[in-house]
Amino acid sequence: MPRLVSVGNVIVDIVMRVGELPDPGGDVIASSSEITAGGGLNTMVAARRDGLDVVFAGQYGSGPFAAVVRRALADADVEVLQPGIPDQDSGYCVALVDASTERTFVTSVGAEGRLGPAELARVDLRDDDTLFVSGYGLAHPVNGRAIADWIPTIPASVRVVFDPSPLVDTLDPQVVAPVTARADIVSTNAREARLTSPGSADLRQAVTAMAAVARGTVLVRDGGAGCWVADPSLPDGPILVPGFTVEAVDTNGAGDAHGGVLVAALSRGEALLDAVRRANAAAAVAVSRPGPATAPTRAETDAFLAAHPA
Repeated sequence: MPRLVSVGNVIVDIVMRVGELPDPGGDVIASSSEITAGGGLNTMVAARRDGLDVVFAGQYGSGPFAAVVRRALADADVEVLQPGIPDQDSGYCVALVDASTERTFVTSVGAEGRLGPAELARVDLRDDDTLFVSGYGLAHPVNGRAIADWIPTIPASVRVVFDPSPLVDTLDPQVVAPVTARADIVSTNAREARLTSPGSADLRQAVTAMAAVARGTVLVRDGGAGCWVADPSLPDGPILVPGFTVEAVDTNGAGDAHGGVLVAALSRGEALLDAVRRANAAAAVAVSRPGPATAPTRAETDAFLAAHPA
């Protein structure tokens, strides 16, 4: 059976909802807060809920935050590959969600930043697997160097999906280059695409510029507008697969839901544009719910698509 294998990070999200961010030196009272596992977990949860087997090959630690991480992975029915690190806790992220549903993050790195060659040597990839690589993982010096050295050895029969993350313009180019060169799919949001292609007049131009140097498919998520797709199979250039109109409650985790469901759909053999439309639908459902790991089940996405025929 095909699997999603993630070498990303699972950390703890401390999510606080505020009317607006405080000015420097200021203070605001959150209307609500929660502590939950997040980061790369959200993509894995989305894929698992859409019916795909999932393996977590990233690193984690021990301590109170690591306990949240381990419990969340078990609850999500995700196979955990690494034994963990006994002398360091997992990291955490403070996520501020304002009234517009925009998210602002501050992250403290823990054991997830210690994924090295020995840990990657434990990863036994199958021909029908999809390897998911996130820019958040590449941002850590140990992980970034190890993944950059390891990824050229990945068999061509394994699909590689690379999500550069909001950190795209801060990543070491020598780490990003081999990952991008191997990636079958590069998936970003609109902001990240513009950072990747500075000077592009509009988003379609940015997508075109990314596609000119990409090995395979380029996806650029543009919120409720949908997702731009650039692929060698599209002779007229990038096209926009339309999104769905919903009332957004919390956009935290929308891109993760999109990525996980996209991989699940492709792993079942769905055509690229059909898989992107399904991922758009899953992201639409996710943003209509509060919380980061709000990707729908396969049945829920099927029902949403049935109610919104193309």
